[in-house]
Amino acid sequence: MRPDLGSGVRKFDSGATRDVDNDKLDFRGFFSACALERFAQYMNEHRKMAGTDELRASDNWKKGIPREVYMSSAWRHFFDWWKEDQGLQSREGLENALCGLWFNLQGYLHEVLKDREAQ
Repeated sequence: MRPDLGSGVRKFDSGATRDVDNDKLDFRGFFSACALERFAQYMNEHRKMAGTDELRASDNWKKGIPREVYMSSAWRHFFDWWKEDQGLQSREGLENALCGLWFNLQGYLHEVLKDREAQ
C-alpha cells in the first residue's frame, strides 16, 4: 500500500483506491475477538431462566433494566474481580466476574444512550 499523499485517497499497489480511514471507527482494533467470544459464552450461559428450562432472548436486556439494578450488580462483580486480584476466591471466578461487570457496564451505557436519544 502506498501512503496517502494528502489527497484523502489511499492507493494500493494493485491500483485500487479507497478514501483514508483516519477518522473511521476501527472496531477490529478496538475489540478483542477472544474477549468478545468469552463474553458471548458468558451471556449464553446466563440465558436460562432460574428454576426453569426456558431461555431468554439474547437481547432481552435491551428491553430496559433500571440503572440502579445495573449499578448494584456491577458492584458485586467488581468486588469479585477485586477479591480475585487480591488472591482471594470469589463467588464466581475471575472470568465470570469480568464478564458480569462488562455486562453491567454495557447495560448501563445502553440505558444512558437510550435516554439521550429520547430527549
